[in-house]
Amino acid sequence: MAMEQEQFSTEIVNRGLENSGPNAGSFYFYVKVRPRLPDFLSSVNLKYVKLGYGYMLSHSFYFLVAPVLLVILGVELRKFTWEDFHQKCELTDALFIVGLLGLILYIYLDLTPRSTYLVDFACYRPPNELKISKEEFIELARKSGSFDDAAIEFQQRALKNSGIGNETYLPRVIFSPNQKITLKDGREEVGEIMFGAIKDLFAATKIKPKDIRILVVNSGLLNTTPSLSSMVVNHFKFNHNIHSFNLGGMGCAAGIIAIDLAKDLLLAYPGAYALVVSAEAVTYSWYKGNEPDMLLPNCFFRMGASAMLLSSFRLDRWRSKYELKQLVRTSKAMDNRSFQSIHLREDAEGRQGISVSKDVIEVGGHALKANITTLGPLVLPVSEQLHFFTNMLFKKEKAKPYIPDYKLAFNHACILAASKKVLDEIQKNLELTEEYMEASRKTLERFGNTSSSSIWYELAYLEANSRIKKGDRIWQVAFGSGFKCNSVVWKALRNVGKPKLSPWIED
Repeated sequence: MAMEQEQFSTEIVNRGLENSGPNAGSFYFYVKVRPRLPDFLSSVNLKYVKLGYGYMLSHSFYFLVAPVLLVILGVELRKFTWEDFHQKCELTDALFIVGLLGLILYIYLDLTPRSTYLVDFACYRPPNELKISKEEFIELARKSGSFDDAAIEFQQRALKNSGIGNETYLPRVIFSPNQKITLKDGREEVGEIMFGAIKDLFAATKIKPKDIRILVVNSGLLNTTPSLSSMVVNHFKFNHNIHSFNLGGMGCAAGIIAIDLAKDLLLAYPGAYALVVSAEAVTYSWYKGNEPDMLLPNCFFRMGASAMLLSSFRLDRWRSKYELKQLVRTSKAMDNRSFQSIHLREDAEGRQGISVSKDVIEVGGHALKANITTLGPLVLPVSEQLHFFTNMLFKKEKAKPYIPDYKLAFNHACILAASKKVLDEIQKNLELTEEYMEASRKTLERFGNTSSSSIWYELAYLEANSRIKKGDRIWQVAFGSGFKCNSVVWKALRNVGKPKLSPWIED
């Protein structure tokens, strides 16, 4: 019974007095029982802790070996004096030693994993004529004739408690009465937002299309032939040797997957630039039916796209904003409940839409818990890790394990702006302050849920408010269908002031 109580939250709703029927005059109320995130403080799965330390050791090998070799070389060289070298070494010997040291340095630099730098990024802000308030949303939905009264009322309630404001963006074609959404509509929308974000990025970095060697585009639902990545190549006329990739069907977590893919490709093509584009076509995912579980995405998803420029070239460090420090991906697709929690399906009348199950909060919580448990050893201070292991080894049998304070690992958090309910649960379970949640809540209010690009609007918010200082660590975390939870940690290479181009700065 205790286990069940930890997985659900209750809410008593007062409905007042009955006006008619056999119970007229009686007080009437009902109890809502909703799933919630699992209690992160109740247990720790050591499998994910072990996995985190495995990542840390594999990435630290080269950096641990280098100091040892330098110390040994230094100790050996101290045995010799300048007279020894001057009297015993000829010019050819000296050149040989210098060449050998140069070769060792070259091999070490070549074998050492290159850092991945985020040179800059851009987020697209749609034109003002596409702004929509919650009141206008309901009005247009009612006039469209696609929804019955119960569906309109459901969307009205969902919007009221969503955390979304009155200046988000939606294409008006979705509300057109008796009009079937076509592939052309989806292409036009995604083309507008992708190309807009990329143009802003090129303007900010002064990079030309011919400089891009790697292109990764992700979109959850709209997967066309030719692909979206081919649309980008065609529009900007990239070189014929471009390495382009298109990720589809991976949900809101796909943006970090695209970063991971670009990072690996940059290791294979050192010195190249990688362009990552995250977008979603609201037009193509719009549901014109009355199933409640398929109406939720209508209420939360909004227009938006982001473009990121990555490089592994060491000389690009001076011009880059951030360095990628850690990236951890967690998948729960082997579990049926997780796999089925978010999926594309057709209702009884054959109308397509995204179905969100009642289990999504709970399965998402388990995925997040596994992800941050793996991430912990990579980012937490040594003192916190020692405290954790000491508590684990010597704690009493029935005592709860000590959960490290993740706020010590990051200066800022960019949590996918899925909904107010999700953000509230994450804040409660991770014991985050309002300062850590500010970027996510402001993004949800201003832009809504823009899917995989949401975490970049949040980072743009921090930049627009001059929050990023040199050395700050920023944690971006996203979750999506599958079920997946992915985290990436960036380190600021300099103080980041207000950018000239930002979705948060009005022209």
